[in-house]
Amino acid sequence: MKKIVLYSVFFIITFISFVFVYLFSSSDIFDNKLRDEMFLLRGEINTTNSVVIVDIDEKSLKALGQWPWSRDKVAQILINLTKADCLIIGLDIFFAEIDTKSPAYLSKKYHLNIDSEDYDKYLAYILENTPTILGFYFDFENNNTKNILPNIPAIFIQKNLKEEYLLETKGYIGNIPILQNSAYSGGFVNMIPDVDGVVRHIPLLLKYDDLIYPSLAFEMFRIASGKRKVVINYSEAGVDNIQLGKYKIQTDRFGRLFINYRGDKKKFKYISAIDVYNNNFNKNLVKDKFILIGTSAGGLFDLRVTPFNTVYPGVEVHANVIDNLIKGDFLYRPDIAEIIDIVSLFIMAGLVFLVFYFFDAIIALLFLIVLAIGYFGFVYYLMFYYGYVINILLPLVEVIVLAIGFGTINYLLEAKKAEALKRAFSKKVSPKVMEELLHNQSDTILAPTNKEVTIFFSDIRSFTSISEKLANPKKVIELLNFYMTPMVDNITLHKGTVDKFIGDAIMAYWNAPVDIKNHADEAVSSAIEQIEKLKELNTQIKELFDLTLEIGIGINSGIATIGEMGSRGRADYTVIGDNVNLASRLEGLNKVYHSHILISEFTYKLLTKEYIIREIDLVRVKGKSKPVKIYEVKGFGVESFDNYHIALELYRNSNFKRAKEIFEQLFNETRDKLYEVYINRCEYLLQNPPKNFDGVWTFTTK
Repeated sequence: MKKIVLYSVFFIITFISFVFVYLFSSSDIFDNKLRDEMFLLRGEINTTNSVVIVDIDEKSLKALGQWPWSRDKVAQILINLTKADCLIIGLDIFFAEIDTKSPAYLSKKYHLNIDSEDYDKYLAYILENTPTILGFYFDFENNNTKNILPNIPAIFIQKNLKEEYLLETKGYIGNIPILQNSAYSGGFVNMIPDVDGVVRHIPLLLKYDDLIYPSLAFEMFRIASGKRKVVINYSEAGVDNIQLGKYKIQTDRFGRLFINYRGDKKKFKYISAIDVYNNNFNKNLVKDKFILIGTSAGGLFDLRVTPFNTVYPGVEVHANVIDNLIKGDFLYRPDIAEIIDIVSLFIMAGLVFLVFYFFDAIIALLFLIVLAIGYFGFVYYLMFYYGYVINILLPLVEVIVLAIGFGTINYLLEAKKAEALKRAFSKKVSPKVMEELLHNQSDTILAPTNKEVTIFFSDIRSFTSISEKLANPKKVIELLNFYMTPMVDNITLHKGTVDKFIGDAIMAYWNAPVDIKNHADEAVSSAIEQIEKLKELNTQIKELFDLTLEIGIGINSGIATIGEMGSRGRADYTVIGDNVNLASRLEGLNKVYHSHILISEFTYKLLTKEYIIREIDLVRVKGKSKPVKIYEVKGFGVESFDNYHIALELYRNSNFKRAKEIFEQLFNETRDKLYEVYINRCEYLLQNPPKNFDGVWTFTTK
């Protein structure tokens, strides 16, 4: 009977899997994330050493002034590169305005009638006499146009065209006519990131007003290759490849190149623009090379997200494209990709079926892990050794779906004992503890023990007033449920256990009963995300309940007693101890410091990730004799609070007058109410000078 059921479920789930393939195959975002991991796993590879970046970096900006530079400076860079026998120069910048720093412009502006040098004319002359390609920008949203587009010295032929697949634009920002007309050609510098913001593809060709225009990288490669005719070969699915002579460039159906990144930023040779301007660079580095002029300076905002880095110079993306075109190691979806996908689905399904049919759950689980890793390796091999991009997610999802189906069958036929155990413990412990019991069958898991945990308390501010305003008890409950559901979901997402609800407060903890790696980070990350989530919720809460919520969160880490506690027949797995009380006190102190998240020094010492954190105070809370250093968590990232820490040190050294002056300055600059707290405290201490002040502030109430 079991065999018949297994066969039946196998065919049903296989059918559903294929339906999933054909109806819900838009899994690009997940596939792309997995491919990003493959890039990271592969690591860096060598470039062709044919592309050099002239970088408008911070050093250059400091030397030549803020961008944009006067055109004579740009011209000098082009002259020096040309004299060094570079192959071709591409500008990942464009000149949409006339040069307002030009003497001719200034003379005209101020009616000086002086025969002055025109930097735009000078640059135009240099463009005519250097192998320079100008960049320009297409607008996909607005049909506004500015200046002119280049006349591309190439012939574009679309073969077997039945339906247009090249992306079409609405407007553009080009170079001023005097410059564009002097340059040999031009190419657009657009990068179109995927929905998650990562640049994985770049269009080689775009259409505007029924004309085809090349990207900067493609146009530089085309000119360097000496080809004028560009053939766009279509298949039934769209663009198949772009051909220069006999050389075929594999693209996706929209004419986009899947970028085979060489590695992290600075993988290509960079030369500072100021060094080129001063002619102080190794000429051999640029001889017969593709030269891209762009910027890595953060202030010029040409930074992108790639599989290797979230802050990646846009000019280096173009460098990767040129390097791909030179080497020809394209990543693309081949014509037989659909066949490979379907065969993979059949093989994966058959293997999962056989293993679940003949072996027990542990062996099956190990096999599934090996199978998933093996398939990942197979896709990795096809991608980086043959350039084939095939579906990653669907076969893996199929394995999961089949595993769930077969696991359910085994559960129904053979897991009655486990079900009885589950029913018995469901009345006694929380679901989280129950799942742990079922997993390891331990007889001691409920026994009281001491363990390091991270404890979390959150509370809604002024909830009594909120309840009075709502008046209706049903509305109060609706509000609490609306607020608490996403908060609890986030705690669970970060592997935390929700211990209990205390009115409008939530108590949770990490690292019990299951060990959680970096449990302090998980708790703090959850707290930050809850504060951010509340900002979103407040928009809806305002509409539904005509109010907004504000919460305070306290987090502490340390040894606590954990285990099953309560009365006979009515017990729960929970955590108690002084460290729990301290977390609760910290939550309450948010009202004093006008903060949202406070953590103890013990949690602070366990953190491994980067957060925006500042030390708040050295306090002695009610019920504790020893002072505790507390910190405010403001979010993810890094931020400096140097002046604040100077003031805090002065305050702790009893220099209240100078500390107050700095706190007042900080308050005037930021209106941060923490500084107001310290201003008031300094004023009090100046009027009531303490003896032997140790920097500790004692709280006598909870």
